[in-house]
Parts: sequence; structure tokens; C-alpha cells
Amino acid sequence: MENYFIKQGFENMDVKAIHSFLIQSYWASGISIDTVEASLRNSFCVGIFESDNQVGFARLITDYATFAYLADVYILDKHRGKGLSNLLMDYLFNLEWTQKLRRILLVTLDAHFLYKKIGFDVFENPEMIMEIKRNSIYHKRSE
Repeated sequence: MENYFIKQGFENMDVKAIHSFLIQSYWASGISIDTVEASLRNSFCVGIFESDNQVGFARLITDYATFAYLADVYILDKHRGKGLSNLLMDYLFNLEWTQKLRRILLVTLDAHFLYKKIGFDVFENPEMIMEIKRNSIYHKRSE
């Protein structure tokens, strides 16, 4: 792990690298680089780097006071199994301001074991959650 380090802030993220991962993900397939850049600019971003190469990422969409939504968490395949996701989550959730958030949400199909270790659990009252979901929004044709 001595070859890896964490950076925070949009200005330190490799937008092209993040986009390259996200367009292949199950949750953001087809997303444009402009949308990725806008989402990063408007979030608290953290990345894991090996030298100058970004190999992991996570962001919190947040008001920095009461609420956050954890999104776009990944570690590139060839860097998995080294504890980097734990390092990333420990960094993110041990910040002074994140420890004061009243609610942090996450929607994911995988890595529940990782998120449970940091305190995530199934929603206590799922009947309270409502959503507007547009599954194919990134695949619409421009007119």
C-alpha cells in the first residue's frame, strides 16, 4: 500500500479515467464525460492514485452538514484485493465533517460486506423511500 495515496477535491481527479470506468459500470453505462465532470464538480471527491494514475474513486453528494449520498465507488480490477477500498472508505468516513452527518445513503448491488463494516445497513423503513428513476437516460439519442 506504500505506492498508493489519496487525493481529495475535483481539481485532483482524473475525469477521463473516472469516465472510462463509469461508462462500463452497471450503474452509469453510457454516461457522457460532460455529465461525469458536472457530477464531480458538484460533489466531494476522493481518489486513490498509484503515481499519477487514478486507480480508485468515490464521491459524496452532500450538503456537508446533515446528509450525503455515496456514489460511484470503484477500484480498478488490477488493484483490487490490496485493501484499497477499505483505505478509501476509512479516509472518507473518518473526516471530521462526515462523522457529523445525520444520514448517509448508498444504493449498490455489490460489496455489501465492505459497506457493512463502516456502518451501512438495510434501510430501516423502506416504505419511506421514493424515487424517480430514469434507467436509460444516458442512452437517449440526441435530436
